[in-house]
Amino acid sequence: MKKYSFDAVVFDLDGVVTTTAGVHAKAWKATFDEYLRLREKRDKEPFKEFTHENDYLPLVDGKPRYEGVESFLESRNITIAFGDAQDSVDKETVCGLGNKKNLMFRRIIKKEGAQVYLSTIALIKSLKKAGIGIGVASSSKNCQMILQSAGIEDLFETRVDGVVSVQLGLKGKPEADIFVTAAHNLGAQPSKSVVVEDAASGVAAGRNGGFGLVLGIARKDNEAELFKNGADIVVSDLEHINLKIIEKWFHRKPKPLFKTWQKRSAEEKIVNPSYSLSPKEVFFGKRRLVFFLDYDGTLTPIVSRPQLAVLSDDTREVLKQLSTKFTVAVVSGRMRDDVENLVGIKGLFYAGSHGFDIVGPQISMVKEEVRKAVPVISQVIARLKSELGAVEGLLVEEKKFSVAVHYRLVDEKKYLSKIRGTVNNIVGEYRMLRLMEGKKVFEILPDIDWDKGKAVRWIMQALGICWDEASVIYIGDDTTDEDAFRVVRTRGTGVLVSNKSQESAAEFRVSSVKEVKVLFEKVISPL
Repeated sequence: MKKYSFDAVVFDLDGVVTTTAGVHAKAWKATFDEYLRLREKRDKEPFKEFTHENDYLPLVDGKPRYEGVESFLESRNITIAFGDAQDSVDKETVCGLGNKKNLMFRRIIKKEGAQVYLSTIALIKSLKKAGIGIGVASSSKNCQMILQSAGIEDLFETRVDGVVSVQLGLKGKPEADIFVTAAHNLGAQPSKSVVVEDAASGVAAGRNGGFGLVLGIARKDNEAELFKNGADIVVSDLEHINLKIIEKWFHRKPKPLFKTWQKRSAEEKIVNPSYSLSPKEVFFGKRRLVFFLDYDGTLTPIVSRPQLAVLSDDTREVLKQLSTKFTVAVVSGRMRDDVENLVGIKGLFYAGSHGFDIVGPQISMVKEEVRKAVPVISQVIARLKSELGAVEGLLVEEKKFSVAVHYRLVDEKKYLSKIRGTVNNIVGEYRMLRLMEGKKVFEILPDIDWDKGKAVRWIMQALGICWDEASVIYIGDDTTDEDAFRVVRTRGTGVLVSNKSQESAAEFRVSSVKEVKVLFEKVISPL
């Protein structure tokens, strides 16, 4: 069977696979309008009906049931007790209202049955035939009942729904938990998986999870909203999507930044108006600029040994000027204190060990989960030195939370197979570790759901920076930066540093560290 560039597709349920989104909307309206009428009669509050455009889509659609209730009530400045999941439908609590909506929904489905979108089913069957893993992820606790009602439960290899979310303690949309869990259940990484969603909160979840493709379905005339929240492609129906189109997406290459400085094609504007800004529009628009920068290969050239990658005085000066005007963070695979000392500029934000360790003005964070891996990393370092110590030119870089095996100075024809085999064997023995490959390096890290992309998002949240209020730029050169490119994509701008055209989730490309410096100089002194 042919090998494709992606391994799995995770579908939302309501509005994507089944036509039940309309049933949800109907049940929500009946529930809230009834409650608002009660408050009008009892509390003399003016009645304002629950509407599809102003209430359902932005406040409720795609969210777990009780979160949807809370979101809507908050928008109306209504405060009631949360209650618990066992509350009766007549109890005036968040859970009581949510349970009443669920009762109405189930009654409608039982009476009318669940219908499917034939184009979606056809796409699922074609993907399964090609060997692609198929999952369904939904906030609904009725997911299994709906699948069974529609007779399509056997199409999905995994189901992560509201019931599973409670069991596993998963966060709801726009957090990516349900989609990431579904991908992992299918044996796939989010970077090589697709999310298909029709709700703004769902496409935001796909983007936040760093999925390789976030595909939006605009059944509600909400193309702009889906693009704004992180969709890569938006279509009105899945009849417009096939295996070939998805495969082609995963082979996209960044455009040369300086050659396209002022250009934006008519086709790009149609595909995604905000995502296809020209570089000049990105850097000199009206939004606040926020820079996230890798270190090795971005601020300094790649060198034979990590300790030789010293920031030049002129680059440090330009970077210092940049930081006086804009927010600047350095996100590196190096240990945080190492990269902080190498850059040597106060007032910047530093994320070390691929984002596990973050510090900056008024913020600080170390992922607690990685501390458990420190003894294991020490064991791995000892194993690597023992089993590969005789390989001439091999460098084992010891870090606090990870270890890097550099083979840039090694005779690859003679030793690479042995190095790769040894590294794979060691990682395979420890369930809590994962392997990443970069430029002439194997990186062994704790296997937790954290990477440079999530570090970028954490810093933005800690600083209160909203995607739609800032122009977020991530610049990096290696495979470890792809996680950040995927999180930033469509909502910000990724810039790959590479002297050759290559596949990447970044939108633009510069050829060298020197061109990165030129870009900074342009931004600092636009005239």
